[in-house]
Amino acid sequence: MTAMAERPTTPKTAPAVTAETTAQKAARYVWAGVRIALGWTFLWAFLDKTFGLGYATPEQNAWIDGGSPTKGFLGNAAAGPFQDFYHNIAGDAWADWLFMIGLAGIGIALLLGIGVRIAAVAGAILYVMMWTVVLPPENNPFMDEHLIFAGVLAGLALVGAGNTLGLGKYWTKLPIVKRETWLH
Repeated sequence: MTAMAERPTTPKTAPAVTAETTAQKAARYVWAGVRIALGWTFLWAFLDKTFGLGYATPEQNAWIDGGSPTKGFLGNAAAGPFQDFYHNIAGDAWADWLFMIGLAGIGIALLLGIGVRIAAVAGAILYVMMWTVVLPPENNPFMDEHLIFAGVLAGLALVGAGNTLGLGKYWTKLPIVKRETWLH
């Protein structure tokens, strides 16, 4: 007999693989559809304001023709606590550029399913800021669609909605995204 007792060995088993249920798969696709829909609303707002496509922005107010994408909305800020602030920045070039870069970046990221976390945070901030422009909301003491959409964006980030019908799985494998996890 040897000095050390031999330990019994246990057979190695493969890690358990759980099958995705139909409800889980359906939920992934619902979240992906919501992500794509919200992405389109951001990108559409950018396109309409840039080119004056005649939906929310008349052709004569197109950004490429010298119109301001922030002047109308911020200039008409409700008589709430931030009215003076928004009236003062309405139409400023820096505000126009930040707003338009935000719309385009958030829209593209959500549509492609890349950088969904950062797009969700940026989009939620933009939505909450837009909510402060309309304070108090017209039809409710405090709640309106801006806050609801901010919450939906948080949900998109939390469930990894960029991985379904998007490039999220490929995006997260990029070396820079692995290194800088906030880019997820």
